Amino acid sequence: MDRSEAVELIRRAREEWDAEEWLRAADLYERVLAHYPDETPSAVWWYDAALAHKFLRNWAKAYELGREAAARAPRGEGDPAYWNLGIAATIQRDWATAREAWTGFGIRLPDGEGEIDGRFGQACVRLDTGGEREVVWIERLCPTRGRVMNVPGTAGRRFGEIVVHDGEPKGHRVVDGREYPVFDELLLFEASDLPTLTVTVNAAEAADVEALIDVFAARDYGAEPHSSFELLCACCSEGTLERERNTHGGVQRVSLAASEEEARRLLDLWAAQAPSGRAWSDLAPAG
Repeated sequence: MDRSEAVELIRRAREEWDAEEWLRAADLYERVLAHYPDETPSAVWWYDAALAHKFLRNWAKAYELGREAAARAPRGEGDPAYWNLGIAATIQRDWATAREAWTGFGIRLPDGEGEIDGRFGQACVRLDTGGEREVVWIERLCPTRGRVMNVPGTAGRRFGEIVVHDGEPKGHRVVDGREYPVFDELLLFEASDLPTLTVTVNAAEAADVEALIDVFAARDYGAEPHSSFELLCACCSEGTLERERNTHGGVQRVSLAASEEEARRLLDLWAAQAPSGRAWSDLAPAG
């Protein structure tokens, strides 16, 4: 391939990119890179080809091309080639490459080898289940993985599952004056075996509902009052929303993440702590 042909293919690749024809763009970039892998602009071509396959959710190709892009990127300067490789390597469960990618980006990781299980703070993830979207809270285990800490209202999603999320926030949540990013889900990384149940509780005060949440959380289970669920249009869900915790007393439905046996035990424990102000009934699988 001579240089004039390469220039024409790159021009076509950029046109396909602008049209969001990701596979065509990536194919054109790869045709050029097969002949010119290390020209001055090659690092950008590798990056764009890898990113196109990320958009296509072709993680094997995003990983393969992402390794080439990262090999040509400066280390420790926040180059996005490392971030995209970190995502793809995580999904491929190549922990050594993922660790190298995050370090190359400039992130300090917990010491050790293998799967990353750190404390990267709280954030929100917009779950996407067959087009049904729901924003939930996560505890971040690494720069791209998080454990779901809500009891999702979306059928089939569960408290405790681990998801992989994108790196660019699409919205924010402000709670008690503190801002948290909202990331889009890329895929379900690890399912949870905790079933979702629903129960009717009668709580004298909001503090009683908070106590119920705490009883379950202390044992790594979930309790989610239905009053905390909020459906938003796409535009609103991707904006910056300021919220306060919204619990209240009275009769209400609560979703639980626990086995039925454990749920009954913990509900009884909660009710016994204040017999005159707490009661529950109608525990059943969510449906």
